[in-house]
Amino acid sequence: MIKLSINIAQVKNLFNNLETGKSELFFDQVAEDVKWTVMGTHPLARTYNSKQEFISSTFERLNRILREGVLLKVNNIIVQKEIAVVEMESLSTALNGMPFNNTYCWVVKFDDNLIIEVRAYVDSALVQKVIDENEKK
Repeated sequence: MIKLSINIAQVKNLFNNLETGKSELFFDQVAEDVKWTVMGTHPLARTYNSKQEFISSTFERLNRILREGVLLKVNNIIVQKEIAVVEMESLSTALNGMPFNNTYCWVVKFDDNLIIEVRAYVDSALVQKVIDENEKK
């Protein structure tokens, strides 16, 4: 079986949904059994073994403490065969008024235009700070 390669335009089109508040359209292209590893030393850092586990533990959790919810702007995309490296920045503000200006690098593996694996790199200290200062204890 021949694997189809992805291209920068496809990846940009998909990831633009994270900037425009249409994350459900992004997650429609994520496999149910995705392996999603969030790197770092903060409360969201670990490996998630399903789309629902990742969404409920990260996006839904952050959406409760970010005024605009999770909004990510793409700054750079590199594609090689079925792998895309996507650099992004957060466009959100925390409930306490703190800018959540995190930066991200996601290494994304596709299979037939479906995301099957992600390694996400983030600013651990900033994630810890926004959670500590904005989640109700």
